[in-house]
Amino acid sequence: MPACVQRPLLRSPTIFRGQRVDRGGYKRRENGEADTAATMGAKVPRNFRLLEELEKGEKGLGAEACSYGLEDSEDLLMSNWNGTILGPPHSVHENRIYSVKMHCGAKYPDEPPAIQFVSQVNLPCVNPRNGVVDPKQLPCLAQWKRDNTMETVLIELRRYMAAPSNKKLPQPPEGSTYS
Repeated sequence: MPACVQRPLLRSPTIFRGQRVDRGGYKRRENGEADTAATMGAKVPRNFRLLEELEKGEKGLGAEACSYGLEDSEDLLMSNWNGTILGPPHSVHENRIYSVKMHCGAKYPDEPPAIQFVSQVNLPCVNPRNGVVDPKQLPCLAQWKRDNTMETVLIELRRYMAAPSNKKLPQPPEGSTYS
C-alpha cells in the first residue's frame, strides 16, 4: 500500500482479546447488543440512579396511578421524596388520593427506602399511629432487589390496597392525615 493512502481505523468491528468491539469501544454480545456498565454488572452509583428516577417521575413516564418527586428540589442528596397513589378501583380506596413520604438512605438502592403514609390509611402493613410502612409486611420491601425503584414500591402498595383481604377494610375519613 502506498504511503500516501491511509486505511480507516476500526472500519469494521475488531476482535480484542477474543471479544468483538465496535467503533465506540463497547464490547458486543453474541446477539449484537452493546455491553454498557449496567449490562456488564457494574453498579450504577446512588445519585445516578436517583437522577434516573427523578427524571422518570418528573416526566410522568411511569405508572399512571402513582407519581413521585423530590420533596425539596434543593436536596442535593436526593434523600426525601413525596409520592401519591390513586386508590385502586372497586375497593374502599377508589377515588382517594394517598400521599406518602419516602426516604432513600445512603445505601439506596442496595437497601429499600423508608416509607411513611401522610394520608391516614388502614392497612395491615401500616402502623396506625404514625403511618410508617413495616418493610417485613410488604413483599417488595421484604425481598428488596437493587433493581426495584420507588415506583415499584408505590405500585406494590396500590396492589396491596386492592388485595381481597384489604380492599374492604374500613378506612379513616377521607383527607385525614397522621400528625
